[in-house]
Amino acid sequence: MAENSVTRSPWPAWAVPLTAAVAAVAVWLVGAALGVDPQAQAGASTQPVTVVAAAVAALVAGFAGWGGRAVVARLTKGGGEVVWLVLCGVALLVSLTGAAGGTTPATVALLVVEHLVVGAVIALGLRRA
Repeated sequence: MAENSVTRSPWPAWAVPLTAAVAAVAVWLVGAALGVDPQAQAGASTQPVTVVAAAVAALVAGFAGWGGRAVVARLTKGGGEVVWLVLCGVALLVSLTGAAGGTTPATVALLVVEHLVVGAVIALGLRRA
């Protein structure tokens, strides 16, 4: 009889959204230290991207990812790791369209890096959850 070879992550799934938020804050602080004042177009107006907004967005994405990962694991045979990573790739591409709304090239770069870092933390952190 074959045994299930899926290896579980040594980290609890609930830690991934918190780690994503910490990563978002770290990237935001590095950007601020480099003199970037992140602002994004929201329709006809410009809104600042605050450190709190970055942390909350990362938490929301992380908890949504946790729920999505649970659904993928439940609906697929063998844990659905490949399905999960493809889903994460699609979600990251969609989120990068929001990052393109930065008002300056430096802001766009900061937001793209932030999205990539948070996306990587969520995708890889929940890969084997």
